[in-house]
Amino acid sequence: MSKKKYHIISKIVPGSIAEELEIEAGDKLISIDNMEIEDIFDYQFMIQDTYIEVLIEKPDGEQWLLEVDKEYEEDLGIEFENGLMDDYRHCCNKCIFCFIDQMPKGMRETLYFKDDDSRLSFLQGNYITLTNMSDKDVERITKYHLSPINISFQTMNPELRCKMLNNRFAGEALKKVDKFNEAGIIMNGQIVLCKGVNDGKELEYSIKELTKYLPNLESVSVVPVGLSKYRDGLYPLEPFTKEDACQVIDMIEGWQEKIFAEYGLHFIHASDEWYILADREMPEEERYDGYLQLENGVGMVRLLLEEFKEAMVELKKERKLPDYSIKDEVTLVTGRLMYPYICRMAKEIEEAFPNLKIHVYEIINEFFGERITVSGLLTGQDILKQLLEKPTLGNRVLLPQNVLRSGEEVFLDDMTLTELKNALHLPVNIVKSSGCDFINAIIQSHADL
Repeated sequence: MSKKKYHIISKIVPGSIAEELEIEAGDKLISIDNMEIEDIFDYQFMIQDTYIEVLIEKPDGEQWLLEVDKEYEEDLGIEFENGLMDDYRHCCNKCIFCFIDQMPKGMRETLYFKDDDSRLSFLQGNYITLTNMSDKDVERITKYHLSPINISFQTMNPELRCKMLNNRFAGEALKKVDKFNEAGIIMNGQIVLCKGVNDGKELEYSIKELTKYLPNLESVSVVPVGLSKYRDGLYPLEPFTKEDACQVIDMIEGWQEKIFAEYGLHFIHASDEWYILADREMPEEERYDGYLQLENGVGMVRLLLEEFKEAMVELKKERKLPDYSIKDEVTLVTGRLMYPYICRMAKEIEEAFPNLKIHVYEIINEFFGERITVSGLLTGQDILKQLLEKPTLGNRVLLPQNVLRSGEEVFLDDMTLTELKNALHLPVNIVKSSGCDFINAIIQSHADL
């Protein structure tokens, strides 16, 4: 007989139903309406009703059966030790493009964990391959009508998908998409494009097949594979060229035109990296369909430029420009991908504030290799080493928020923000992602920092 599952409560929200019922941190949630709770989805579904019975076990073993009358979908105000309320599921694939396999040894252990947990798709927006999803998982998603689910397709050719994921069940897993589509589950997709593998005619075929799931499949991004310098023993993949990028963009934009005429959305999107590699201007804002694929690097540049433009218009309304009152010298740090756009915006700010000097420094990713161009994969050691080589840094250094681990002041290589500040002997400040935040971080006076 299997042991009953329980969930340890870590926090009670002040003023909540749970606090009123004297539920406390350290208590265990045993069941709701006499039903065992598998994970966070069961919990969220079970607490929706206006009347529920909650079984709590106190640290001394005493059990309380609590009757709860509440508003429909009103939360109890309970947070759990494990946010998922279950073990995280490890990826069972060996993808030829996996970035985790391209990381050096000796980094913190959590960086090597490959998750492919469908529940994290709903909670955190992760993209999943569907190979780790049971029939029971599919049934629960359709029963609870969970949306949207983010899917890593890579290809719609079942045999090729098995090869790319190194999983003989990867092609069969695509049939789960049919079930989601029939149930009206909203989906978003991703294709990691590998040169000579799933590009060209294979990409054309995949896009054609994916359009069959419109409108439930709202968007699909096409992103180039990230290649680090740590690829010994891995599948031989080559970087894309400017000519390759132009071909990918032309194919995608051709499909966008067809799909928009029928559905009123563009559906298939090339990530910003393709446009930079092709040396083409980013698409206009309307082509991004509300930035559905922003986390995949689709539209990040355009959104930043649009926000910056709007913020500059507002700034000109508030101040008489050019404004000579701000005198400062600052350094902006960025990766290779965003460097030309950051330079463009910095120049416009300097024109508005003539006594403000802005140095924009492009940090080359020596840790993972020069082919990795996004700022989110820059390490503290690369930033420090290359900034120390610069002739001047001014009065302060500004870093993009994504160089740090979410919610912490730690870089990818475990260097802390404080360690960087001490080594540079300068204030180092973090800039949030919006265009308005970008401007405000630069023009605030040094004394305010």
